[in-house]
Amino acid sequence: MRSRARAHVATLFLSAVVASALLATGEGAAHARTPSPSPPSSPSAPFGLPASVDGGAWASGHLQGTAIDRRRGHMYFSFTNLLVKTDLAGRPIGSITGLTGHLGDLDFNSADGRVYGSLEYKAAQAFYVAIFDGSRITRMNMDARTTDVLSTVHLREVVRDYTADMNGDGVFDGDTGNTPDHRYGCSGIDGVAFGPDLNGRGGGRLTVAYGVYSNTARTDNDHQVLLQYDVRDWRKYERPLSEDALHTSGPSSPGGKFFAYTGNTTYGVQNLEYDGDSGNWLMAVYKGKKAAFPNYGLYVLDGSKPARRGEVKGQPRPESGRIVSLLPRGLHHEPSGVYGYESGGQYGLVSLDDGRHYVAEASTVDSGGTTLQTGRAVLHRWTGAVPDPFAVRGPGG
Repeated sequence: MRSRARAHVATLFLSAVVASALLATGEGAAHARTPSPSPPSSPSAPFGLPASVDGGAWASGHLQGTAIDRRRGHMYFSFTNLLVKTDLAGRPIGSITGLTGHLGDLDFNSADGRVYGSLEYKAAQAFYVAIFDGSRITRMNMDARTTDVLSTVHLREVVRDYTADMNGDGVFDGDTGNTPDHRYGCSGIDGVAFGPDLNGRGGGRLTVAYGVYSNTARTDNDHQVLLQYDVRDWRKYERPLSEDALHTSGPSSPGGKFFAYTGNTTYGVQNLEYDGDSGNWLMAVYKGKKAAFPNYGLYVLDGSKPARRGEVKGQPRPESGRIVSLLPRGLHHEPSGVYGYESGGQYGLVSLDDGRHYVAEASTVDSGGTTLQTGRAVLHRWTGAVPDPFAVRGPGG
């Protein structure tokens, strides 16, 4: 998700200072609105869902993704180099600092009670799934490198595509879209979500979506690329985060690799979410720039259609792969055959699996001359209307 705010040491220090100062005054975060009433105290009771959850204001990168633990009444916000945990009234419970990579989209795994996110170290050509143990996030400014709240799993397949020498000149061109390198235009990873096997064989999988560089001069970057993994045996791969010695412990290949034809987007799937109510997958993106495509902000994968073997269009050499279909609803661009919608979700998207979704909003506030990044999750209901399929709803709607 890409303003690509870098997690410099000075920024991290300022984040800690601001958070500590706010806590000292009893605020916990810089809020722009009055918190909702306190949720019930029992962790096993179902929590009422507020119309919005405020993620606070921080000296950090911008909001990248959100996740909810409904049973415990917690919301998680990814701010690029900072993870914030709140209750459903928006009160901060804890935060994770010390990340110098790019922390992206988040999802909560109900099977193990942990939060999964995409984590990039592009300069080191290293890409991970970050796994946070939310039960251990109990105070502000916990260091990801020295506490036991975070483990990581390396994704070798992403490295292979990101570093691919597509023009055969023997030179890796680095973190730039202005090159023929990077297979499928791979810029790393962003969207993550748990959901069914895209081959239609059932079973829960973690799906990881590629970031894709914006490049209008090439034809091989017009798909969203999705990797699926069975994470039930990932404990054997998990390692603590050590940024001084980045590890390569992880699966040798994904359980499945899938392609969705949408046209080129600007940095690929920013937020990926499986909707248990419809059985479809939502892919929120920053719009692409190719004139031959409609460049929508939201694409929906048809969960009723298993992946099929087909052509991965536009590749330098003919290539076949597992193709997933867009839902034939919403706006339709006849020349390309692409369906989609115009909506938010690029900064955070959570399905509640009952027709309701939290759609995140990101902004900034000035605090004594310091620009702070803000985020909040706002409750919506899926209507399927065009151009925007989400309608704002209150907690009872």
